[in-house]
Amino acid sequence: MRNPRVSLDQWLTFKTVVDSGSYAMAAQALNKSQSSISYAIGRLNMQLPQPVLILEGRKAVMTDAGQVLYRHAEQLLNQAIQAEAVANSLALRFESEVAIAVDVLVEVGSLVCAFEEFSQQFPHTRIRVLETSLSGTTEALIEKTADLVIGSKVPPGFRGAPLLQVDMIPVAAPSHPLIRNRESVSEVELRNMRQVVLRDTGTHQKQDAGWLQAEQRWTVSHFSTSIKLLKSGLVFAFIPRNWIIEELAQGTLQRIPVDASMDRVIPMQLMLSNHQACGPATKALHDTIIDKISLSSS
Repeated sequence: MRNPRVSLDQWLTFKTVVDSGSYAMAAQALNKSQSSISYAIGRLNMQLPQPVLILEGRKAVMTDAGQVLYRHAEQLLNQAIQAEAVANSLALRFESEVAIAVDVLVEVGSLVCAFEEFSQQFPHTRIRVLETSLSGTTEALIEKTADLVIGSKVPPGFRGAPLLQVDMIPVAAPSHPLIRNRESVSEVELRNMRQVVLRDTGTHQKQDAGWLQAEQRWTVSHFSTSIKLLKSGLVFAFIPRNWIIEELAQGTLQRIPVDASMDRVIPMQLMLSNHQACGPATKALHDTIIDKISLSSS
């Protein structure tokens, strides 16, 4: 890769002259002599195919090329500032990234407020979300492919903080036989209908999730796919209520009239994959999620 001919200091000088409006004001802002500012701009004009600044009387005026390059110079300087800020964060042992595995039972949108507040505290730490299900969620915790995990099972040796409860309810489209002109549906009738179930994202002990007594099953990888299939009127499924709030309100999906004992309430936990050695950013995201979810649940 060819080394740049123009230094970062030259681009800073160019931007400062433009922002301040004169060589004299730029010299004052950068704590340099006016002759050094004049020399830097002269070198910049020579190194580029076209000059970026010309003098009209005592005023420095951008050329057409200068107007374009000013925006690039501004971005370049901002990136340099960001790089230094990241370096400072790393020196303070802030993680550059926090990975969080979220079981698909939890609608990720409920975490947005927590992510936003965390990003204000740790603007240079990325968040990577892994959407997992069943044993895949547990694997992310045990194998430490995620720093934080939201799941329903706390394996031996780990600690979980209660986060929220997920209501799993049986639903179908209004045109489905289990909904149309029905007052009640038995378990026997459910067994004879086609169901959508969720595939396990784990690699060691794969299994399906759902009410598994139905003879016919379509297996998918995500609840968003389940919802699309449900709207076709060809299948039914047990879906977390928080995934289908709008569909229930609009009537595009309806609760199947079964006995309430068939509903399931699943408590979700927030877990650290390494409680002893987690970094400050991971711990901060953990605490922020608990605070935000608790506020939204109260």
